[in-house]
Amino acid sequence: MGMISNIGNYSLLMVRVFKKPQKRNVFRKSLLREINDLGVNSVGLVAFTSFFVGAVVSIQMYNNFKTASFPIPDYYVGYATKVVLILEFCPTIISVVLAGKVGSFIASSIGTMRVTEQIDALEIMGVNTPSYLILPKVVASLIFNIILIMISLLMGILGGYFAGNFTGSWASVDYIQGLQIISPDFFIYYCFIKTTVFAFIIATVPSFYGYNVKGGSLEVGHNSTLAVVWTTVLIIITNLMLTQLLLD
Repeated sequence: MGMISNIGNYSLLMVRVFKKPQKRNVFRKSLLREINDLGVNSVGLVAFTSFFVGAVVSIQMYNNFKTASFPIPDYYVGYATKVVLILEFCPTIISVVLAGKVGSFIASSIGTMRVTEQIDALEIMGVNTPSYLILPKVVASLIFNIILIMISLLMGILGGYFAGNFTGSWASVDYIQGLQIISPDFFIYYCFIKTTVFAFIIATVPSFYGYNVKGGSLEVGHNSTLAVVWTTVLIIITNLMLTQLLLD
């Protein structure tokens, strides 16, 4: 019953979130602040993680190809690395990373406002607090997470390139040739569809847990942990569902 109740409360909260913002100027300022807090501040982590995982993926592809029962050209390392990054690593793994960083920040910031009665004060003044607090986060995530995934793709490919230079296992020209092999256009659409869905989950689930905190600072920390856990679980489950629906 607890899960069903949470789903119902989450749905009701989303209805209030997507009501028209009361003042455009206030919404615009909030949106720019959230883009900085949720997006720009995550660029370094995304770039660092993607670079080294791209290197690891390319090395694993090379080793697997070398142990195959039939010869596989070295340039397929570049192609395979590109496809793995597009289909799975960048949209899914980076979203899980963002669920930890961004999700905990959202839940704790809104939760702190709840326990310090700032949300109650806003509601007394007639402010639609879900729209005021959560909608800018949702829009910022939907906009900037796509940019983060593009940065992740670039850094992952660069990581594979430098891994070849560092290990000497394959030539740079072969890696670049593999990158130039045409892959289906739908792979890119698939990547950004998943990114958009995951961005919505990352923004709304932690907001729900933060908004419904009851108690004090201890409960804020507890709900922040729950927010990260359930956001990650939903991303993984949604990833399976989208993969079955879109790639079937």
